[in-house]
Amino acid sequence: MLTDEFGREVSGVRVSLTDRCNFDCVYCHNEGLGDTRGPMDPQDDEMSTDDVVRFLEVAAEFDVDAVKFTGGEPMLRQDLEEIIERTPDQMEVSLTTNGTFLPGRAEALVDAGLERVNVSQDALDPEDFAAVTKSGAYEKVLEGVEAALEAGLDPVKLNMVVFEHTAGYVPEMVDHVAENDGLQLQLIEYMPELTGKPEWNIDIQRVHDWLAEQADEIEHREMHDRKRYWIGGDEGNSGGMVEIVDPVENPTFCANCHRVRVTHEGYLKGCLNRNDDLKSMGEMTKSEIREAFRDTVADRVPYYGEYMIQNEEGQWEVNEKYIEEYAGA
Repeated sequence: MLTDEFGREVSGVRVSLTDRCNFDCVYCHNEGLGDTRGPMDPQDDEMSTDDVVRFLEVAAEFDVDAVKFTGGEPMLRQDLEEIIERTPDQMEVSLTTNGTFLPGRAEALVDAGLERVNVSQDALDPEDFAAVTKSGAYEKVLEGVEAALEAGLDPVKLNMVVFEHTAGYVPEMVDHVAENDGLQLQLIEYMPELTGKPEWNIDIQRVHDWLAEQADEIEHREMHDRKRYWIGGDEGNSGGMVEIVDPVENPTFCANCHRVRVTHEGYLKGCLNRNDDLKSMGEMTKSEIREAFRDTVADRVPYYGEYMIQNEEGQWEVNEKYIEEYAGA
């Protein structure tokens, strides 16, 4: 297993299969690349089935044991089942999706080897949902969650980005997962430096504090030094699980990051928040993939509070002093 300069082993990869999406969520940063959503039809710049599998085979050589497929909307790839089926056996396979295509495909995905799924759901009211996602597919998302549960993808983790538009929906989403078996909730901190709307930001600590007041049990999770809040439990029922992904200005989070990412075009990147270190895997031969993978891991750096800092106007910029020190190390 490859280890970067800061002692972090790379045990997982996050692979974007497309930047196409049938939603247009207002907070979308497309895996850190910015809102690059293009035509809905398949594009020539997307990695082929064989390219994706070849990369995963190389990652497996370095003992990577988990892959998460993302997008855009990864289920716009009609070869998704084949990709999952051809993923090396040692890898746990998970998927992040908006859920609209799970009805009719969830069972086949499980048969292919899918083990876990995250479904984006930012609100429980159809109008609120449409305002955030610019989509009228609310009922289809609910059908997708149900299809995933019926196919055995239990628990289904609901992803909710928390910012000015959605913060008021958190209590009802927490109640929703507490009242429905098989559901969990992942609250994702809004990342203003990626979306260009800092005025939408909220203090995520307030959400932590509120959850702590509501929780029947608080579990400390070693991965990312993250807390899990169990809410609404009773005798024989642990209740709903809620956790917060809060990487912003959180060095502990970054210190526990064990993933590298792959863009839909076949570039490796060491951090969600960096695009200055994109490394092409060339013609996607195994030797080129190995070289790019090694280089990407070697070039990983801490991010918030070190690699990037806020200037007097509150905008994020590269910390030149840190770069100079890192380059001279």
